[in-house]
Amino acid sequence: MGDLILILGAYFVFVLALAIFMIVCMWKIYAKADKPGWASIVPIYNYVVLLEIIKKPIWWIILMLIPIVNFIIIIIIMIELAKAYGKDGGFAVGLILLPIVFFPILAFGDAKYVYGDKAQPASDLLDN
Repeated sequence: MGDLILILGAYFVFVLALAIFMIVCMWKIYAKADKPGWASIVPIYNYVVLLEIIKKPIWWIILMLIPIVNFIIIIIIMIELAKAYGKDGGFAVGLILLPIVFFPILAFGDAKYVYGDKAQPASDLLDN
């Protein structure tokens, strides 16, 4: 019984450290886009700000509440997030399949936010 508690405790510490690391990564990604980093930890509002970063309409949050459609919307959001930082489709696949590796690359790497205030995103899929 003591070994099980030790293993579960170590697992909890690992998961907590991983969660804190991903929060820091998202904070940096938001900050690179001149958005408040704290917005990345506020439920629902973090998606509002993320949609602002990728220049998509706020009503997409409603689409994220629809089963199955939400998976497609999240994939589109990750593709647009990669484009917003000047990355290609291969990087977007990495964001989708290996977020623990690619979010830190986006956060701490040399990626710059390229959409800016006047630029428009490359795709206009489901806009307006």
